[in-house]
Amino acid sequence: MSALAMTWAVCMAVVGCAAPGPAADPAGPDGGAPSSAVPGSGASGSGSGAEASSGTGTSSGTGTTAEPGAVEPDGEPEAVTTGLDAPWSFTFLGETALISLRDSGEVLELLGDGGTRFVGTVEGVAPGGEGGLLGITVADDGALYAYSTTAQDNRIQRIELTGEPGSLGLGAAETILDGIPRASFHDGGRIAFGPDGMLYATTGDAGNAAAAQDLGSLSGKILRMTPDGGVPGDNPFEGSLVWSYGHRNVQGLDWAADGTLFASEFGENTWDELNVIEPGGNYGWPEVEGIGGGGEYTDPVQQWATSEASPSGLGIAGDTIFVANLRGSVLRAIPVANPDRSTEYYAGEYGRLRDVALAPDGSLWFLTNNTDGRGTPGPDDDQLLTVRLTG
Repeated sequence: MSALAMTWAVCMAVVGCAAPGPAADPAGPDGGAPSSAVPGSGASGSGSGAEASSGTGTSSGTGTTAEPGAVEPDGEPEAVTTGLDAPWSFTFLGETALISLRDSGEVLELLGDGGTRFVGTVEGVAPGGEGGLLGITVADDGALYAYSTTAQDNRIQRIELTGEPGSLGLGAAETILDGIPRASFHDGGRIAFGPDGMLYATTGDAGNAAAAQDLGSLSGKILRMTPDGGVPGDNPFEGSLVWSYGHRNVQGLDWAADGTLFASEFGENTWDELNVIEPGGNYGWPEVEGIGGGGEYTDPVQQWATSEASPSGLGIAGDTIFVANLRGSVLRAIPVANPDRSTEYYAGEYGRLRDVALAPDGSLWFLTNNTDGRGTPGPDDDQLLTVRLTG
């Protein structure tokens, strides 16, 4: 189990027991009409599901998180740190938060006074459009893993962290996987260690939709690999890193207490998705977007109109899935037990939301994303925010 997964497990127990300008995507913006929180709804949406300017969001949710084991935000969020430049993800080394900056390729560490400190620049990063330094995560042994866009491809590196919190640095870097197709849009980029100790990575279709159905391509997939980049013997396709396929651009991953893997995914012109990921599953892109109902492809457990969502980072706390939404500009809460329901929080209050995760202290942290050329920055943007959880 990874350090982040271990932290999550400990915090879940605490929460559960507590009393209560880049290049534009030619296919259109990142996620626009009423959401469909009930599978099979015939409502239609407009807009598209790559990244774009934020929408206004909506003020009320559909359904509720009032389920056994569910948690919800309690009160107004507070800023952990401000003034971040195009942040993309954050992770924890013990109790120390690390933040990736997409365009500069920099990794920052959060200091106790709310300031940040430069840790280092990930080598080879060539930002452009939606590419750059994207997801980061920390392994059990304290190594940093980074997913980034270079001039040739997208790749995953294992990087030694030197020093101690307050004086961290980036040491030697080893590329464990390269050759993931890159483009100015749909680069995937989320990485996370699962409870099985394996590294999972999301890749976008890089503008070549057909590649998502090609098991010989790394595009449009969720990949599963050993910490050194090898193919696990129990992957569904012999000799392949592919865990699931038929994805357009998965942006969030996390596991429920029972091991269920949930993923959030950008659609194109109609539906964004929340999926339960099964090994070997085909999620339909580009043959189907959202709920197809035909049985040939795995349907999402929830879908939203692209203008109201663009679901990015995903984190699970207790028995609640939280999803950060870019164009929708909301934080969504979804019960693990009833993932066809959702409740919206902070609609339009903080602009585009990029990432969300449970912090070591049991609070929920989420990251805004208004300074990447597609949002409207406020005076404190971008921010990493924290809010208490109650259950």
